[in-house]
Amino acid sequence: MEPDDDSARGLAQLEGFLLLNAEVERARRQARRFTDELPWLTTAQRDDVERVYLADRVAVTRASLTRIRDRALELRGEYTERYERLRARCLAVSALAVCAATGGCTALTLLVR
Repeated sequence: MEPDDDSARGLAQLEGFLLLNAEVERARRQARRFTDELPWLTTAQRDDVERVYLADRVAVTRASLTRIRDRALELRGEYTERYERLRARCLAVSALAVCAATGGCTALTLLVR
């Protein structure tokens, strides 16, 4: 494995970690705002509601990110396949053009003699 691949993978993991932490912090703030609207909760109840809310949000976020990752992998496969087909067609057309030009030049040379 090349160092550039390791660097790219490390940066992607770091980005994912930072995005997940930002989402967790956002969920914490939303949970706090939610429980602030319920002043009759005891401190223990407030903590429980925030904990459950946070766990639910993290689970939803993970599920969403997993679906996005899976779809991205699907698309990468589809586009790689399309690229390979297009590349093969371009190579075939190029080879055909070279053969046609070579054949035309050969035919012209034979006719001129």
